[in-house]
Amino acid sequence: MTAVPTPLELHRFKDAATGLDAVVAIDDLTLGPAFGGCRFRPYPDGAAVEADACRLAEGMTLKNALAGIPFGGGKAVLRRPPEAFDRSALFAAFGRHVDTLGGRYVTAMDAGTQTEDMDAIATGTRFVSGCSGQEGDPSPHTARGMAHGIRAAVHAELARGLDGVRIAIQGVGHVGAALAELLAADGAELLVADVDARQAQAVAAATGARAIHPGEILATPCDVLAPCAFGGVLDDAILPSLQCRIIAGAANNQLAHPGVATALAARGILYVPDFVINSGGVIHAALAWKGLDAASIASRVDRIGDTVAEILHRAKATNALAEDTAVALARSRLAAA
Repeated sequence: MTAVPTPLELHRFKDAATGLDAVVAIDDLTLGPAFGGCRFRPYPDGAAVEADACRLAEGMTLKNALAGIPFGGGKAVLRRPPEAFDRSALFAAFGRHVDTLGGRYVTAMDAGTQTEDMDAIATGTRFVSGCSGQEGDPSPHTARGMAHGIRAAVHAELARGLDGVRIAIQGVGHVGAALAELLAADGAELLVADVDARQAQAVAAATGARAIHPGEILATPCDVLAPCAFGGVLDDAILPSLQCRIIAGAANNQLAHPGVATALAARGILYVPDFVINSGGVIHAALAWKGLDAASIASRVDRIGDTVAEILHRAKATNALAEDTAVALARSRLAAA
């Protein structure tokens, strides 16, 4: 597993009455207040919560810089209580804690959270995006940017469009399902898998995809593998079984450690950095919170394909990894700010 980065600020929030156990990591404030979603899932202990928050916050710094939005990087991770709890009260308590940061961090939806949670957070702070009737669910915008990025990657690596290209999607929740619809409309041959078998079957029925067992999706022969569940799925154990040409997914932190990127390249597999291709959601959430109109935001999301193409071109021209090229470009933008 990759080393845990040291954030600029690390805040631990607990509330015994509601069961709240949360960490907010602020990685960088160079471009503006930190912006990043709040993740809600079970964790074995507090150390795991902090480690995930720090890694995700660093990724948000890079993502926001490459997306060209006026925000730094931050992330909140909330540990789901093992016992029964009042969800609305827990997120309302989290909102009150976010407000104590004075606007240095703006939260939004992420894995395990939904619009209703943002509404609860909004009872305690204005520093939240994704509320019902306002910014809304960012998932369709993540999927839209993903589709543009996959088209760019396929064009760069395979010199073709998506018609007939076999794409395997791991995880067909909000983002994966919307992505499947967009790729199916382009004529892609889809394979989908999810730990929720009924969800996978529903997406398959709606898009003409073939649902397969989630334990088989990473190793299935395909042109493009799109991990759209949780991070860390690309590790040393799975590397020998991969049978794809391109990896381009929506999950954050897909690589278990930096050496995986080198190993993928050695096998002739193009890895499109997740923090580049999955930025549509944060572009929408952040700019909608700033008050930009829908058309302007959509045009920014649509540029993700251009960014992917630029990074892949630079990487090829310098014989570098796309991951390293993307990080260097993001760091250069931060240094120039």
